[in-house]
Amino acid sequence: MIQKGEQDTCEVTSPPSNRKSGGTNAIGTCYFSVRPGTIGRPSPLARDPFSSITFSVSMTSRPSSPRIWPLYAVNFFMADMQSGIGPFVGVFLQERGWATGLIGTALTIGNVAGMLVTTPIGGFIDSSRNKRLWVVIPGICVVLASAIILISQNFWAVTFSQVAQSLASAAIVPAVTGITLGIAKQKGFNALNGRNQAFNHAGNMVGAALSGYLGYKFGYVAVFVLAAAFGAIAIACVLMIPAKSIDDRQARGSKEDESKNPPDAMSVLFKHKPLLVLAFALAIFHLGNAAIIPLYGLAAVAQQQANGPSFVATTVVIAQGVMVVTSLVAMQVAGKRNYWPVILVSFMFLPIRGVLAFFVTGWWGVVPMQVLDGIGTGLQTVAVPGMVARSLDGTGRINLGQGAVITVQGVGASLSPALGGWIAQWIGYGPTFLLLGCFGLASMALWLAFGAHVKKY
Repeated sequence: MIQKGEQDTCEVTSPPSNRKSGGTNAIGTCYFSVRPGTIGRPSPLARDPFSSITFSVSMTSRPSSPRIWPLYAVNFFMADMQSGIGPFVGVFLQERGWATGLIGTALTIGNVAGMLVTTPIGGFIDSSRNKRLWVVIPGICVVLASAIILISQNFWAVTFSQVAQSLASAAIVPAVTGITLGIAKQKGFNALNGRNQAFNHAGNMVGAALSGYLGYKFGYVAVFVLAAAFGAIAIACVLMIPAKSIDDRQARGSKEDESKNPPDAMSVLFKHKPLLVLAFALAIFHLGNAAIIPLYGLAAVAQQQANGPSFVATTVVIAQGVMVVTSLVAMQVAGKRNYWPVILVSFMFLPIRGVLAFFVTGWWGVVPMQVLDGIGTGLQTVAVPGMVARSLDGTGRINLGQGAVITVQGVGASLSPALGGWIAQWIGYGPTFLLLGCFGLASMALWLAFGAHVKKY
């Protein structure tokens, strides 16, 4: 027998078969073994905050909350699936005689491929009945990307490895979002997603530190091996999540009654005003944000105020460390209010960083610049997928929407370095930082102007 406790009431029921909880009662329900003389007593599991997000368990299994840890581990080790070997590929190839133009071409082909497939992959994840597969595939792609570039530095081999890496980056975020939503349901998504992001940022921080150390100690080969190892571990971890614990209907945000077909994909992408406002506001933000740190590093190194490799490693570690804390704070704020003010605050930090970069360069500015970047980005990593999931709930197209938003903001981020570089060449670094910061003000203006469409989320 299984005892079902919800709020202050207890009910004894038989173990359900292939039970799928709806989003309306996923938070208040837990299952645990009944011992003689315990019926009617409040369970300690009911007070455990982790018990609000559980996997379905059988009569003989242990309390299920510890089994969320494989999902946390996936988020930790998927760090190299998102960024992968990209930051090291250029230098690795340059040391082997590649010209900068050829390096840029191979990397660009990979980036374009990633942007083209991100939205369709989100649609495939919505329709898939095996969400875990979409984490396994990126893991395999990362292992292949690392192996190929070590085996051959032929142009087409390297290009293929970059396409594989881009496929991994495109699929991993919507896939993990879908798994999280399928486990926690809509009401529990914010809390579980916030913890996911904390583990993800911790993985990025550890991965960056290890890559820097291994690259210094053993060369770039060790960096590529580390990326492959992270991908393999992520595959093992996702397979530890029971497939039956992922509700496919909840994972794509379908209605209780699925007798009707979900909305047409194009109508979701082009007629859903909250999604459009969010995507364009993020694209404008990243058009300014993505270039600031690379340009800041160039300015500092150019003035001989910083060492290149140590500067880059320090910026990554500081930012990711701040994001761990910020993502947990964002989770709490969004739980009490909603995602709209969290995203608004995240936009505010870009103009502040622009002003700071104008006045301070070199090591003196690294810590405050990266702390501000960590706060802004940490808020968005929780609020953006949460808002997409909430605004598209009931459409059955949540992961398609996630992919579309990632694509649009990726376009802004991709254009940012070229825009910032040409402006800096024309007017200098200082004024460029101020101009890039203004993109944050533009995002805030758009967010406030169309607040009627997004404030309720």
